[in-house]
Amino acid sequence: MSVLPKSRFLDPKTPPTMFTLVIFASLGAISMNIFLPSMPAIAEHFDASYLAVQFMLSGFLLMNGILQLFIGPISDRFGRRPVALWTLGAFVIASVVCANAPNTTILLTARTFQALVVSSFVLSRAAARDIAGSKDAVSLLGYIAMGMSVAPMMGPTIGGFLQEAFGWRAPFWTLTFLGLAVLGLVWRDMGETNLTPSTSMAAQVRTYPELLTSRRFWGYSLSTTFASGCFFALLGGAPFVGSVVYGLSPGELGLYFIFAPAGYFTGSLISGRFASFVGLYRMITLGAGITVAGMFLALVLVNTGFDHPVAFFGCTIFIGLGNGMVLPSASAGMMSVNPRLAGTAAGLGGAMMTLGGGALSAIVVPFLSKEAGATPLILFTLGSGVLALLAALYSIRVEYQVRKTA
Repeated sequence: MSVLPKSRFLDPKTPPTMFTLVIFASLGAISMNIFLPSMPAIAEHFDASYLAVQFMLSGFLLMNGILQLFIGPISDRFGRRPVALWTLGAFVIASVVCANAPNTTILLTARTFQALVVSSFVLSRAAARDIAGSKDAVSLLGYIAMGMSVAPMMGPTIGGFLQEAFGWRAPFWTLTFLGLAVLGLVWRDMGETNLTPSTSMAAQVRTYPELLTSRRFWGYSLSTTFASGCFFALLGGAPFVGSVVYGLSPGELGLYFIFAPAGYFTGSLISGRFASFVGLYRMITLGAGITVAGMFLALVLVNTGFDHPVAFFGCTIFIGLGNGMVLPSASAGMMSVNPRLAGTAAGLGGAMMTLGGGALSAIVVPFLSKEAGATPLILFTLGSGVLALLAALYSIRVEYQVRKTA
């Protein structure tokens, strides 16, 4: 068995440092939400409906999910480093097109191609698993998630101020320059970590049934799908709720968006420090339970006379907290089903997560109206949280049965 050398910063012959993995993953995180405060302005600029402009998020997530089906196996076959470099290059080009788009067709098309940045999620997790092995992967993934949570925490806030100062194109120019910077960092610091590549892509595709017939894999992947579904539904509906229901400006909306990522930072810190002690299943169940409790609180507050932006957005901290606790443990669990298929599992599980999230972010929009207020969005996030909790309980049951028959 090959052993990876010790990481040395800016040495492309050694594995990437924690700093590079965090920055790499953070690019994907910030690209998802930095433009959200600009969505009303984009709709007004192109005289388009909010539903059409919202495809910038749902279409991005749907393509994101589809790409993960391929990026994981490709990185298992050809390595993490070359896939990272090529996808980052394509992301930079797509960002330039977005910033110069003359109409919604080109903007939405280029935004969809920006989804190639999903490689940052898949490859950072797979590389972490390559470096740490199964025993320490949860803590490493937790710290990576904690570090990258700073990006979505600041993304909407930065995007809101960019929108007010320079207009809706500014967030996409920002993504262009960030993409170039991360491309340079990955080129200099991300050495190859996949020392046992698969023999062919066909061999990788044939491994899908092995994962899809595993009840352990389903338990983990459904937990991530529904837990993150709460967050994606929030991304899809919160710009409308903030701007139309509560009358917030882009800058104010960006500031209110900080609650969920702040919760994610805290939840990821808890995962990094206590996951190995608490255990995967307890951490996943606890995180899902916190999300359900938090969104139930939001439902009560908004419908009992406390309908204020602070009541709604403040409770979204529990969505982030739950995601920070669920996702690192569930991701490590998915990749531990068969360590040889770590990249494939990360890609397949991530595809299920983002496809489900993309669907939720699109489905919630037709139910939103000024008259209904924030209630429909809260109900969607609450329902997704309940399903995440049920999936976590299913995971515990499967684990008990496996140990009983072992």
